[in-house]
Amino acid sequence: MLEQLRALVKQTELKLTENQLQQCITYVQLLDKWNSAYNLTSVRDPKEMLVKHVMDSLVVAPFLAGQRFIDVGTGPGLPGVLLAIYYPEKHFTLLDSLGKRIRFLNQVKLQLKLANIQPIQSRVENHQPETGYDGVISRAFASINDMLTWCKHLPKQNGRFFAMKGAAVQEEIAALPDFVKVAAVQSLAVPQLQAQRHLVILEPC
Repeated sequence: MLEQLRALVKQTELKLTENQLQQCITYVQLLDKWNSAYNLTSVRDPKEMLVKHVMDSLVVAPFLAGQRFIDVGTGPGLPGVLLAIYYPEKHFTLLDSLGKRIRFLNQVKLQLKLANIQPIQSRVENHQPETGYDGVISRAFASINDMLTWCKHLPKQNGRFFAMKGAAVQEEIAALPDFVKVAAVQSLAVPQLQAQRHLVILEPC
């Protein structure tokens, strides 16, 4: 699996150390182990997880400016765990409402020695941080509009929203509320993934 991941990373501009590559593999192994009991992801094949979870998460790393991020609706830590591996100097709050996912993430934190993640069990509208985040990341929200409605209290004054989306982003962008504007729409190339991926970066007006 390590050779497969190394080959995938070589198809991108990403730079990972041997330790970071191993952390990604250990994460996939943990996800595969816990998945049978906790049903954390519909992807069952660890080799498929490398493409659909690891690489699909890592490709947004070059676009993250700032130090403090929150991954809302993180599920089993996607993309937050992988971004924390890539950026050990940045801090990632991993927010999810389901206890089983937070238990899994606490185990990930322990085994991967990720001091820069903080798993928190909470509904997003109930999470009240002492200081706002540089970036609010979402990968699995139903729509950008829903994300903004529930998360508008989370970024700091000049913080940004990072919405990871599939193909049909233009319709959602057309329906954006008036308190944000589009800073960029990045097309993401995920090696060996046939589906389209985009990162929509939003900032306050």
